[in-house]
Amino acid sequence: MPMLKSQKVEYVKKLQKEIASYKTAAVMPIDGVPDRLLQKVRNGLRPDAQLIIARKTLLSRALGKEKLAQFEKSMGKNFALVLSNKEPFELYKKINSSRLRLGAKPNQVAPDDITIEPGETSVAPGQTVTELKSAGIDVKIEKGKVVISKKKVLVERGKKISGAVANALKILDIKPFEISPKLDIALSGSLVYNSQALAIDEEFARGELVKNFSEAYALSLEAGIVTTYNANVFILRAYRGAIAVGLESKAPEEEIVKMLAAQAAAQAGELAKKTGVNA
Repeated sequence: MPMLKSQKVEYVKKLQKEIASYKTAAVMPIDGVPDRLLQKVRNGLRPDAQLIIARKTLLSRALGKEKLAQFEKSMGKNFALVLSNKEPFELYKKINSSRLRLGAKPNQVAPDDITIEPGETSVAPGQTVTELKSAGIDVKIEKGKVVISKKKVLVERGKKISGAVANALKILDIKPFEISPKLDIALSGSLVYNSQALAIDEEFARGELVKNFSEAYALSLEAGIVTTYNANVFILRAYRGAIAVGLESKAPEEEIVKMLAAQAAAQAGELAKKTGVNA
């Protein structure tokens, strides 16, 4: 039942309060996303976040001009609003983890090689055997069970799926397609995150930080730039340099004198061994 104008006004006001109470607001396209997957996402977000699906005009009004200006380019025909107090990266990862396998339809393009493996199936013998064979699958009946004789690539990646193959995949309960919702854009405070930024993998980011730090550390040592991270290295270098100079010049400094005495004792010991004279 359509909402009355007064109901729309009240809904927008309520939604505006909701948006203001959360740290992060994000847009998730929902065109082509099955209802059962949207429900899975909604359940997975609770209780830390919420998924709001409403008419685009109502969501746009609730967002207000400032937020709408940030989101507008990413808003498709249908989208959901995601509100959360979590960081955008964490929110993206959680939503993207909600996946759904889908069966094939005729004329769809294979996302990867669609391969069947040899072995028993749960398919009952009968007309289905003929349908499997019409898709180019080598099958036989053994002990009342339908058995696939050998491994075969039914459809190569990038090729269209025929009607016969789509039907065979349905019979075998093979679902070659996977759909996963993604955030298009997120706004957290004054920062805007596009889909490329949100999709940055945590391990990749950590690896890049380690790599960049190592390169910066090596460069600072080579350039002689002292930082909190390399100060101990420069102190150690200076100490070793001072010791070397002190030993070379035989400086009358307590630590140097001890080292010189130790060197002299070691040299005297070596000389005594060579000459057979007791030190």
